[in-house]
Amino acid sequence: MPAATAAEAPPSLPSLSRPKAPFVEGPKLKKPTRPSQDLPLHLIEEARRTKRVSFNPKEHLAFEPPQHITMMRDIGLEGHGISPNAVSDPFPLFTKEAMLQMRAELFSEWSLENCRFGSDLTPQLIRGLTPENAPFCFSLWWSPEVLKIVSDIAGIELVPCCDYDVANVNISINDQNIATVGSGDETSSVGWHYDSVPFVCVTMASDCTGMVGGETAIRLPDGEVRKVRGPSMGTAVIMQGRYLEHQALKAFGGRERIAMVTSFRPKSPLALDETTLNGLRAISNTSELYTQYSNYRMEIIEERFRSKIKEERDRVKGRRTFDLPEMRRWLEEQRDFIDHTLEQLIEV
Repeated sequence: MPAATAAEAPPSLPSLSRPKAPFVEGPKLKKPTRPSQDLPLHLIEEARRTKRVSFNPKEHLAFEPPQHITMMRDIGLEGHGISPNAVSDPFPLFTKEAMLQMRAELFSEWSLENCRFGSDLTPQLIRGLTPENAPFCFSLWWSPEVLKIVSDIAGIELVPCCDYDVANVNISINDQNIATVGSGDETSSVGWHYDSVPFVCVTMASDCTGMVGGETAIRLPDGEVRKVRGPSMGTAVIMQGRYLEHQALKAFGGRERIAMVTSFRPKSPLALDETTLNGLRAISNTSELYTQYSNYRMEIIEERFRSKIKEERDRVKGRRTFDLPEMRRWLEEQRDFIDHTLEQLIEV
């Protein structure tokens, strides 16, 4: 059976029989911390040299569909998550020029001053860009063309979770002095974890010439580990990371491993959304993160109630009897949604 597309996988409200999302173990450090090590000068110099241009899908997209999409049922997780699609094979998505434009914004002086974080799970990352300071990144990730590509591969219509999660990058420099997380006879630049968000698009933002390793490793329920990595800059993998345990393996041979991660949630307010902030508080400006998170959650609540009010008005016009069990079930779902949102908004 072929993978589901966004058009074929209509969103649905949470089901009492649906398995709950895995618990997300956040960093041991609970407050935002800046990395202890400086980034290599060549990244900053490259950003300064790059001539800035506006995003143009005809020039900056190099999309070719993935050859295969692994389904949730294929890895023993049928019924989990928000889509039957689990993870794609690596596929070309962006041109090298597009990646250089995004790298220029990521390694700009403003980004390095305001957006650098580190934790025990990810020693070096940049997140929290803004449309004003990273216009190319936001034009690209919010473009109709890119959203359609991501949604079609994910099997459900998606949008970025919030601005704070657009074009995050995890950085591992090829330096033996950088601490790594042990994993058997391999090392990782980001330890085993579940994502805090439903879907992610992981894009290789490095030159892979001479690189050994650098894959995203996925641990299946039976213990098998699968590895995926884009073979070149601009290739991507789309993964239902909220429900798949995975880690980023350290790269050797190249100068750096820079993986761009943009987080996605369902576009429909009626869809299941188990986004949590456990893995994000310690690597974020919590005031900005909480503002954006609570705003989009309140917008979902608003749209759900508008939809339910219309449904009730149509019921009355159709002279159908009030369904007490269904109304109670629906209200309990909204209460659970609000309770989950409250659980995320804590002092740090």
